[in-house]
Amino acid sequence: MTIKINPLKPEKRQSCPEEFSFGVTFSDHMFTQEFDEGKGWHDALISPYHSLLLAPSAAVFHYSQEIFEGLKAYRKPSGGINLFRPQENVKRFNRSAKRMVMPEIEEDFHLEAIKSLVNLDQNWVPDKEGSSLYIRPTMIATSPKLGLGASSSYTHFIIAGPAGSYFKEGLSPISVYVADEYRRAVKGGVGEAKTGGNYAASLYASEDVIKLGYSQVLWLDAIEGRFIEEVGAMNICFVYEGTHIYTPSLSGSILPGITRDSILKLAPTLGYEISEQRLDIEQILADIDSGKITEVFGCGTAAVIAPVGKLSFKSKEYVINNNQAGEVAKRLHDELTGIQYGTREDKFGWIESI
Repeated sequence: MTIKINPLKPEKRQSCPEEFSFGVTFSDHMFTQEFDEGKGWHDALISPYHSLLLAPSAAVFHYSQEIFEGLKAYRKPSGGINLFRPQENVKRFNRSAKRMVMPEIEEDFHLEAIKSLVNLDQNWVPDKEGSSLYIRPTMIATSPKLGLGASSSYTHFIIAGPAGSYFKEGLSPISVYVADEYRRAVKGGVGEAKTGGNYAASLYASEDVIKLGYSQVLWLDAIEGRFIEEVGAMNICFVYEGTHIYTPSLSGSILPGITRDSILKLAPTLGYEISEQRLDIEQILADIDSGKITEVFGCGTAAVIAPVGKLSFKSKEYVINNNQAGEVAKRLHDELTGIQYGTREDKFGWIESI
């Protein structure tokens, strides 16, 4: 299928503004295509950013058949543009689609749509240090019906907007509250899919902890309330003695993060040991108290690396590394962002240049 491009006239196009915030400013254009049962995907189009027209009975509003992805385009010092492991995003998009009983998208075509949109809106890729163009592919169920069941029609769209640091603290440590009452996802459910309901389920606790002065919630498993899963916007890692990085093993209720996977591959080349296993919250907190754990950090596309300076669990605070960013987090951040922005060698073949 060919992507039709209907661009704004040159005099109506804009560029990335000097000031912007993550997720509230969007580029000139967007990609859309439609799916109908018996016809498949059709009408692939890049056109000016616009609102979607949906029936009030559209299935997405009533049964939450929806998935999305998040990736970034990075401005190189030379002026070119890099995408970081976009193939993994389109693969994960299809895994999410399968779990949510939605049609898959041919991977090469999906990547072509992303690259075509970024190429058209390349003036929106910021050149400020630490900034990027955040790209959000999404699919929603559009059948106008209230009967419970998978939709027969869908809209797939891609929007983009400039992004700075996800957290206002930047690489400064954030504080995290460990959920001791609420749960986000259960093994066998949809926790490993990137679907909106997972994030909606986290909002109640997230809003509460923000009022208490914490940036994020760390979720525990839904069965025993004992094993660490992930932070609301990131996967989580624990560093022992400055050399050994532990992260929760994928359980079916944890999102398989692309940044997480990148760290698992990158860290051993920098001399760190890596372990994926079930992590008991009580043991982790005891190891923070004893000093065995020297750093904690989150990792995800939006935040990249986010050092954690404090954990709070059942009204007790645990301070990590004197509430300072640690050397492991700093080094991984510098190596990873260096690859993304093209200032360090890409030994893994992760970069797709535009």
